[in-house]
Amino acid sequence: MTAYEKMIAGKKYWINDPELVEIRYKTRDLTDKINALGPRDVAQRTALLSELFGCMGEDIHIEKPVRIDYGMNILMGSHVFINFNWTVLDCCKVTIGDRVFIGPNVSFYTAHHPLNAQERAQHIGFAEPITIGNDVWIGGDVTILPGVTIGDGCVIGAGSVVTKSIEPGMIAVGSPCQPKKRVDNL
Repeated sequence: MTAYEKMIAGKKYWINDPELVEIRYKTRDLTDKINALGPRDVAQRTALLSELFGCMGEDIHIEKPVRIDYGMNILMGSHVFINFNWTVLDCCKVTIGDRVFIGPNVSFYTAHHPLNAQERAQHIGFAEPITIGNDVWIGGDVTILPGVTIGDGCVIGAGSVVTKSIEPGMIAVGSPCQPKKRVDNL
């Protein structure tokens, strides 16, 4: 099993494997090109994003800058808006549904590092996927941690740290993020 296969399977892997390092270099080259484009270079940005992501639907708008580890592990639906300064550590799959709004300064972290300092010093990592359902709104300055699923129709309040999955149709806020009420109860 290659380091990449271990990584996306959620198994422990060596972070500095040469294949993984090369993928990250290529991804950073692509994100640098995307970040260097002018705001009117929509067709070129769309072409680069489709090269970057593993899957991409239609009508995707992503403000720059973006910072992404692998890119190929991001599966994005259609009609998605992502505001400034999106950071994604996609060591495992990141799935984003349709009609998703993501505020500025939002971070998705699939990566874990061992709590044991000796293992961490050996540059061992492991990861869990993140899944964002359809019709989700994620407020600014939100951090989503490994293994989290945010269900369809959720609203995640600004500044939240999402450590656990949120069931569909909930408004959730806080650090740690907690469901507060159903969207249909407004």
